Amino acid sequence: MIRILLVDDHAVVRMGFRLLLQSRADMSVVGEADSGEAACRLYVELTPDVVVMDLSMPGMGGLEAIRRIRARDGEARVLALSAHDDTIHARRAFQESALGFLSKRSAPEALLDAVSSVAAGRRYLDAELAQKLALADFGGAAKSPIERLTEREFQVFVRLAAGATVQRIAQELTLSASTVGTHLYNIKQKLEVANQSELTLIAIRHGLITV
Repeated sequence: MIRILLVDDHAVVRMGFRLLLQSRADMSVVGEADSGEAACRLYVELTPDVVVMDLSMPGMGGLEAIRRIRARDGEARVLALSAHDDTIHARRAFQESALGFLSKRSAPEALLDAVSSVAAGRRYLDAELAQKLALADFGGAAKSPIERLTEREFQVFVRLAAGATVQRIAQELTLSASTVGTHLYNIKQKLEVANQSELTLIAIRHGLITV
């Protein structure tokens, strides 16, 4: 039996995933969390075989939760989920040692395949996205400037691009407003932009947010 911790901030999404996963006789959802913080606590309590982790959530977010879970348990097996199918989110997830990455746009059967692969200790990435990553890396092709951002800068960037204020970001990430301001300065320098509108355009162009 594959014991699964399901993490997503939308209750309806969790319900759909739970019904799908439990349609398999060898899978059981043993816990649900609506935030990265809750996921970290439940992981310790439940010690699931696989964590299915949404990346875009309020608070610390999925990437930070993956990092903390992996720091506590180097054998933790995490399947990262994203509403986007871009290579940037996939790279970030693998950098934090997620074992698999799946777009929520994928066919339902893909989630079952992904969980089975991750539970067995195999890396999972759907063929189309794997091809995108391979093409991006072929011949040492230049990476997007976004990939020059640190993980914390990336978290701040996505939230700023989506319209969040510095104060809100500080609260969500448990940072001071001045620290977020410093990250904002570094982000603008690395991406060579002057204002939040330009940040938003870059995020839309790379499929990090939708309008």
